[in-house]
Amino acid sequence: MPLPLENIRVLDLSRLLPGPFCTLTLADFGADVIKIEDPKVGDYARWNQPQVDGHSHMFLSLNRNKRSVALDLKTETGAKLFKRMVETADILVESFRPGVMERLGLDYETLREINPKLIYCAITGYGQDGPYSQYPGHDINYLSFAGLLGQQGEQKGKPVSSSVQIADIGGGAQMAINGILLALLERNKSGKGQFVDISMLDGSISWLQTLLPDYIATKSLPGRGQSVLNGGLACYEVYETKDQRFISVGALEPKFWVEFCKTIGRDDLIPQLEAPMEQQTKMKAEIQAVIQQKTLAEWTDLFDGVDACVAPLLNFDEVIENPQVVHRQLIKEIYDPNLGKIQQIGVPIKLSETPGEIRFQAPKLGEHNNEILAELGYSSDEIKELNI
Repeated sequence: MPLPLENIRVLDLSRLLPGPFCTLTLADFGADVIKIEDPKVGDYARWNQPQVDGHSHMFLSLNRNKRSVALDLKTETGAKLFKRMVETADILVESFRPGVMERLGLDYETLREINPKLIYCAITGYGQDGPYSQYPGHDINYLSFAGLLGQQGEQKGKPVSSSVQIADIGGGAQMAINGILLALLERNKSGKGQFVDISMLDGSISWLQTLLPDYIATKSLPGRGQSVLNGGLACYEVYETKDQRFISVGALEPKFWVEFCKTIGRDDLIPQLEAPMEQQTKMKAEIQAVIQQKTLAEWTDLFDGVDACVAPLLNFDEVIENPQVVHRQLIKEIYDPNLGKIQQIGVPIKLSETPGEIRFQAPKLGEHNNEILAELGYSSDEIKELNI
């Protein structure tokens, strides 16, 4: 059965994480994603550690189902070939600072003259305009400006960075996917492409739905580790077990809180679900003293089948063996002719009729140069003369 994005061609000029994560989703659902890479270094993620047989595991995971063309866009030949590729493209994704593509003569206004149906998506830290548009940045900086990083961590400690890139993936890649698919729907009606301006700062701020609206309404600044879902309540907290492992408790609703309190033998805490903050702090200390008396395995057994929203904090070795993760095929074993059997993160979006799939492994740098040039109509002799 055809995949949803078959016959959609994507030119991907992005590197590292946000852009490649975006185009990974498009590729998993059938889009022909062509990575346009610098001939000398390519996507920097190729060289990340750890590696096997010269391949970065991160690169392999992010760039499966894609083809690679090595082009120097700063040269006349490279720019000319890229414009030929734009003629047959549906989507372009890039993550340069604003102005870079314009200096190359490959900006949206130029490319839309070549292909009016082109959907051009630019993923940047701060957007295409505004006083910060030329600022450099990484995930930690975007979260800082968004006010999100300042909310992460314990009440009396310093802010704590997330282990995953919230701005890069949530604020950037996921927003880009949404924007591109919305633009595709509109193109189906109007026949016209458009520019999709994705700012990782914008996207990160949009994630603050449980915090920022309350501040806007009350003008009361939330303290770190004091909001309902960020360490303020005893019913929504992480507790350490006897064997230095941890359990998470998300017993926000009364019915879950009742079951939690009964299971730990503290029925007296049931009426205090919505107690004042001072009492919440005291309750957390008392609950911690109880949880400290048993191992993670013991608590896991006690809460098995109990509707209390309690879960063990798993390590990665436990995650990949977890029965729910295995059942949902979130870790897939695939075969690579050069690397043999390897495991990768599976496709998280489940469609009943046209599910995404891993069709082939990530490309070598410039692996598909000749193949794609031939698709553009160049003869074998012309391809030899181009020598890219």
